[in-house]
Amino acid sequence: MTVTIIFDEKKKYFHLQNESVSYVIGLEEEKYVSHQYWGKKLNSFSQVADYPRQDNAFAPNPSEVPGRIFSLATLPQEFPGNGSGDFRESAFECLYPDQTTVSLLTYKSHEIVAGKQPLHGLPQTYETKEEPAETLLLTLEDTFTKVEVVLSYSLFRDYPVLTRSASFRNNGAEDIHLNKALSMSIDFPDADFDMIQLPGAWGRERQIVRTPLVRGIHTLDSKRGTTSHAYQPFVALADKTATEDQGAVYGFHFVYSGEFRANVEVDTYAQTRVQMGINPAHFQWRLPVGELFQTPEVVLVYSETGLNGLSHTLHPFYQKHLIRGQHQFAERPVLINNWEGTYFDFTAEKIEAMADEAAALGVELFVLDDGWFGKRDDDYSSLGDWHIHTAKLPAGLKQLAENIKAKDMLFGLWFEPEMISEDSELYRAHPDWCIHTPGREKSLSRSQYVIDFSRKEVRDNILAQMMEVLDEVPIDYIKWDYNRNMTEIGTAAPGALPGEVLHKYMLGLYEVMEALVTKYPNILFESCSGGGGRFDPGILYYMPQTWTSDNTDAVARLEIQYGTSLIMPISSMGSHVSAIPNHQVHRMTSMKMRGDVAMAGNLGYELDVTTLSEAEKQEMKEQISFYKEHRKLVQYGVFHRILSPFETQNEAAWIFVSPEKGEALYFYYRVLDRANLKKKKVLFKGLDTTKFYTVSGYEGVIGGDELMHRGLYLKDALQGDYQSVCLVLKEAQSV
Repeated sequence: MTVTIIFDEKKKYFHLQNESVSYVIGLEEEKYVSHQYWGKKLNSFSQVADYPRQDNAFAPNPSEVPGRIFSLATLPQEFPGNGSGDFRESAFECLYPDQTTVSLLTYKSHEIVAGKQPLHGLPQTYETKEEPAETLLLTLEDTFTKVEVVLSYSLFRDYPVLTRSASFRNNGAEDIHLNKALSMSIDFPDADFDMIQLPGAWGRERQIVRTPLVRGIHTLDSKRGTTSHAYQPFVALADKTATEDQGAVYGFHFVYSGEFRANVEVDTYAQTRVQMGINPAHFQWRLPVGELFQTPEVVLVYSETGLNGLSHTLHPFYQKHLIRGQHQFAERPVLINNWEGTYFDFTAEKIEAMADEAAALGVELFVLDDGWFGKRDDDYSSLGDWHIHTAKLPAGLKQLAENIKAKDMLFGLWFEPEMISEDSELYRAHPDWCIHTPGREKSLSRSQYVIDFSRKEVRDNILAQMMEVLDEVPIDYIKWDYNRNMTEIGTAAPGALPGEVLHKYMLGLYEVMEALVTKYPNILFESCSGGGGRFDPGILYYMPQTWTSDNTDAVARLEIQYGTSLIMPISSMGSHVSAIPNHQVHRMTSMKMRGDVAMAGNLGYELDVTTLSEAEKQEMKEQISFYKEHRKLVQYGVFHRILSPFETQNEAAWIFVSPEKGEALYFYYRVLDRANLKKKKVLFKGLDTTKFYTVSGYEGVIGGDELMHRGLYLKDALQGDYQSVCLVLKEAQSV
């Protein structure tokens, strides 16, 4: 496959293309940057500047274009300005010294370069030697104020993926402020789409919601400091007939962990504008003369094979071009976390007893959760005091870690580095080191404040405390938590502007994460924010997996994991078996059901293994053994969604298929039983139609085409609620 970016000097258009997708940008009147096309690859492009020109009522006309038939109010654009005749949402807003905000960008120059330029200090996708990219840098200028904007478009050779970002430079005579600086904007010529989003809340993250587009502006955003449980920084437009396996889908995903905004606007002519970037609600950036502001990037993905096609692009793309480090393709260890097993009430002896049992059952990693530091016996104190809780661990953390590692297990540790407790040594010494608006009362949440990572001295203090622990204790894994939203957003840093705090916070957070993953490359970092509250592409750049949700109930996890799989690779999803009754919804489910759900991710256990019966321990041992046998297939195979729990309300099914299609692992789940049901017949996906397969529990061999098109009846007697089936498929010789 090849990637090509051309500029037709005569017709004034840019054509970005690889073997699967084309993206075309035109220059109307040789200066106004217009969107021409995005979709299935075009071999050539000829219909430049064919957007109908007519005198539309109440549509203003630029002074440089004579007549009444050309207007920015209707033209499909790439990065619309503010207050210059386009009444739709603008992509940016500059506040000039005279307090005006009018801006009009026109084409200035361009450059086509091999590769993809780094975004300093930000998470980003990257090219590789084996899978390169090419970039168009399109420079626009407001000729009156001399503000210059460079739009970056990077097209990857082997994926229907384009990344976009924007940089702003002040070439004027006086300092200005950016009130809004989105990363991308694109206009579609119609609105015949469904919008797909992934909203949620704590304990029910990333629910798939699909609705028809209607007139007006639909905004998904976060004003909570980070991306949050409420909305994923993702939106997709899908053909109304698109399904999991067919139809066009256009996806947008923001590579950032802070506040975001995604606008989907249908205008008076039923045209659709999609925009994404930093939320302007708490943003205002001072841009001195000669300086530059760089926005984070957005991943744009096109699929002509429905939602599974979208996932089949994003999963390997994020795996190969976003996740980094030695864990990028490594099989993730089976772990046990003591949190739901003990909460804060543990001793070194209790932890070692749990580790003894877990090691005997095949668990590979023991994770010590909250409560090992300061005087932390509940969630009211000690965040920010990252030294050992000697009353709980009198022999020290190093001794405990070494004892666990002597059992042939890895050792992991919980941190919440971005938080500070009101009852802590650090807060008493530095009460101004939290995010707050000076002079106002501070809101507490979970009896803690967010520490001010926009300040270097604060970052340096936390980083030094963490490194002191990591340099002493043999740690293989870190669970990095974040357990509240931001309020009273501000800082006590001298000379700081309130509107800069949040973005500087994120840049500071990324700086700390980069320092840690660089110094400790052997540590596997897992992100957590009350579960999946900050599960976004920005975090994946530093931490290759995330705790998908605090809700460990198997039934609830069907929706959570199904929704998450739309955009995130399976290797990034932590999924655990917990005790019953479940601690979040108090449901009773079998160990088999819990295991079959948890095995569709990075398997772990969240319970006190010392309290299990011998039968439960044996079942857990068999689960772990089975998972290890198929772990590579689950974590790095091709994942297909088959039955949606959002649509069926009672069933879910998915399958993992090896890249060469020689083996597969199929899971079926049923929530509630009903009387007098017929036998369940299931269909498979992703198999090779020319191959034959054995299916566990069935005699003989069956063709891949037969399994996918005719299917088979489940042999298992699914009696009662909360049932699951797991089938192993292996390539066989033909009959």
